[in-house]
Amino acid sequence: MGKLVALTLLGAGLALIGERLMTLRERTNAYREVEPVEPQNCHLIEGLENGSEDIDILPRGLAFISSGLKYPGMPNFAPDEPGQIFLMDLNEQNPRVQALNISDGFDKASFNPHGISTFIDKDQIVYLYVVNHPHMESTVEIFKFEEQQRSLVHLKTIKHELLKSVNDIVVLGAEQFYATRDHYFTNFFLVLLEMVMDLRWTYILFYSPREVKVVAKGFISANGITISPDKKYIYVADVLDKNIHVMKKHDNWDLTQLKVIQLGTLVDNLTVDPDTGDILAGCHPNAIKLLMYNTEDPPGSEVLRIQNALSEKPRISTEYANDGSVLQGSSVASVYQEKLLIGTVFHKALYCVL
Repeated sequence: MGKLVALTLLGAGLALIGERLMTLRERTNAYREVEPVEPQNCHLIEGLENGSEDIDILPRGLAFISSGLKYPGMPNFAPDEPGQIFLMDLNEQNPRVQALNISDGFDKASFNPHGISTFIDKDQIVYLYVVNHPHMESTVEIFKFEEQQRSLVHLKTIKHELLKSVNDIVVLGAEQFYATRDHYFTNFFLVLLEMVMDLRWTYILFYSPREVKVVAKGFISANGITISPDKKYIYVADVLDKNIHVMKKHDNWDLTQLKVIQLGTLVDNLTVDPDTGDILAGCHPNAIKLLMYNTEDPPGSEVLRIQNALSEKPRISTEYANDGSVLQGSSVASVYQEKLLIGTVFHKALYCVL
C-alpha cells in the first residue's frame, strides 16, 4: 500500500512539473519567430558593445545609458569589466556616446548598473538614480550630474531589507522612488523554480527616508516601471506575464490597479514619449533564446508603442523588430524629437531617426 501511495504521489508530482514546464515554454514564447519591422534610418551606436540595459533622456535631449549589466542566467560579453554610465547628446547632428567619469570614493570595480531614473530639482540640478548589483546584491546609488565635466559625483548608497532583486526604478522626488522586485529568491536555481511554479511573489516598493512599503504585489516578475506625463499614473511591466499594469498613484503613494494591457511578448523596460504620452516598451519576443544563448540563433528584439493606454482599447503598434541579426535582446526604447534609442541587456544599441 505504501509503495502504491508513493508511486501515485511521484506520478502526480512529475505530471505537475511537466505541466508547469509546458506552461513556462508558452509563457516565454519558446516557439515564436520575429517578423522584421525596421525603420530605414537606423545604425548601431559605436562604443556600446556590452549592453545598454536602460535609457533615460532628459527633457533637453541628454540621454543616460546604463551598460555592462551582469545578471544571472543572461549572456555577458565582458564579465571582467565593471559597468558604466554613458551619455549621448541627441541634439547633435551625429550623436556619439561618452562614458561618464565617476567620482573617487565609489566602488567602481563592482559597479553593476541596471535600471536608471533621473530627477531634476528646483535649482535645475540633475540627479541620476541607479539600481546597482555589487556582488549580486541590490542597492540604489544616487549621483549628481556635473554637465560641464561630463561626470557623476556619488552622493549616497541606499540599502533596505525590502530592496532585494531590484530591477527598475522611477524617481518621484528627492530620495523618493518606486522600485520593482523581479524575483523573490536570489539563488538562480530557486529563481528557476519560482518561474516554473508560477509564484507571484514579486512587488512594487515605495521608498522614502521616512517610509518604505510594498504598494502593489502579485506579479510573476515585476520589471520596467515609469510614470505618466501628468504624474497621476504608474506603468509597470510584468515580463513573464507579457503585460503592462496601469496603476493610479494616490497621495499616500499607494497604487491601485486600473487595467492590464496584454501584449503577447515579454515586456522589459518602459518609457513614455514626452510629446504624445505613448508608452514605449522594449521587449523580448522569445525569452528562451535569451536564456539559452546561441550565436547561430540569437535572441531577437522588439519595440512596441502603446497609444491611449487609459482608453478601453489602447492601440498597439510595432516600432521595431529584428531577428537578432542586427540587435539582440532589446530591453528599452526611448524617444526624443523623432529620434529613437533602443538598448539591450548585453548586446549593442541602435539609433534611429523616425
